Amino acid sequence: MMAPLATPDLDEQVDVGEQTAADRPWQTVVWDDPVNLMSYVTHVFREYFGYPKPRAHALMLEVHNHGHAVVAEGPREQMELHTRAMHDYGLWATVRKAPE
Repeated sequence: MMAPLATPDLDEQVDVGEQTAADRPWQTVVWDDPVNLMSYVTHVFREYFGYPKPRAHALMLEVHNHGHAVVAEGPREQMELHTRAMHDYGLWATVRKAPE
């Protein structure tokens, strides 16, 4: 005979910090490289993400001046697709969990 299944106590407190960490979005980060021209990086951001020219240019300058830029944020699967697309364009990109 099997023991009855235990049911969770509905009055138990849930650690909201753990839920928040699990629900944090992910980011696609593009890194500076010695190969691609700044105009090309701007073009990629406009073509792939559909960013207007000023936004694409600002992101490109962030990559150039700071070594990297977060170009998208959202669910992990979508960020992995964006990262793969950046690789297809010849850009260096990674996925990371958004900071708290």
